[in-house]
Amino acid sequence: MPARSLPVPDGLEGTRVDAALAKMLGFSRTFAAEVAESGGVSVDGRVVGKSDRLSGGAWLEVVWEERQEPRVVPVTVHGFGIVYDDDDIVVIDKPAGVAAHPSVGWEGPTVLGALAASGYTIATTGAAERQGIVHRLDVGTSGLMVVAKSEAAYVALKRAFKEREVEKIYHAVVQGHPDPLSGTIDAPIGRHPTHSWKFAVTPDGKDSVTHYETLEAFRGASLLEIHLETGRTHQIRVHLAAQRHPCVGDPLYGADPTMSARLGLTRQWLHARQLSFHHPANGEWVTFASDYPADLAHALEVLRTG
Repeated sequence: MPARSLPVPDGLEGTRVDAALAKMLGFSRTFAAEVAESGGVSVDGRVVGKSDRLSGGAWLEVVWEERQEPRVVPVTVHGFGIVYDDDDIVVIDKPAGVAAHPSVGWEGPTVLGALAASGYTIATTGAAERQGIVHRLDVGTSGLMVVAKSEAAYVALKRAFKEREVEKIYHAVVQGHPDPLSGTIDAPIGRHPTHSWKFAVTPDGKDSVTHYETLEAFRGASLLEIHLETGRTHQIRVHLAAQRHPCVGDPLYGADPTMSARLGLTRQWLHARQLSFHHPANGEWVTFASDYPADLAHALEVLRTG
């Protein structure tokens, strides 16, 4: 098994073990957490957990099992749509059940695999399994994604997302009725303290800002339009659940399974409805929109007639 032994840099003083491994060894946060949970990380001879904090200068020892690197597998995906395509970008309409890119532990279809099956070549640098990916949608979230096809577009779009120059509009159906009906949720998001596959509002999390507006109110639920300033993993789902208004159909963050069943939902009612940005080739402001897929449209109709 591969192993590393090295001192903790002073700059990582107070950093969580999983975050430090990601920075020092290039692990994903998920894999780093798994290594720690399996007892593979020790500091000054003492085994530590993923959420323990490191001290600068401490001696870190890491042992892990190698895994096969994820790779892009071309596969035709039902419902996968091409909204726009040119030499620099391709805008896709992602169905639920599709990951943005391959990763350890995921064996289902991916956006890059679907593009490859459709004959697209994503020519950018970086890890082969993530080429062209400048932002992601959760596996269970449908809607719009832009993928860079050229290196120049990749660099420009990565910068635009980092600088919050991209307008991302989502629609979500949530349980209950937010009070006030429109507002802003400004709360930091980080890894859940006890569940490595979840995220939560935490004091030491990353800055996260979500704006919402109620479009329709139903019996026991509301349709919201959501504008994201930041793009944290699970941000909408975490912020709304923290307000006690989880997305309908989202059991991971506390949705009522009875309501999900009544609406025929097997995933969260969350859709990336609109995406706008400056085109990386000419700077023109472009906007793309996506209709609700059949499962979300059906659930909405049940709410409207119920």
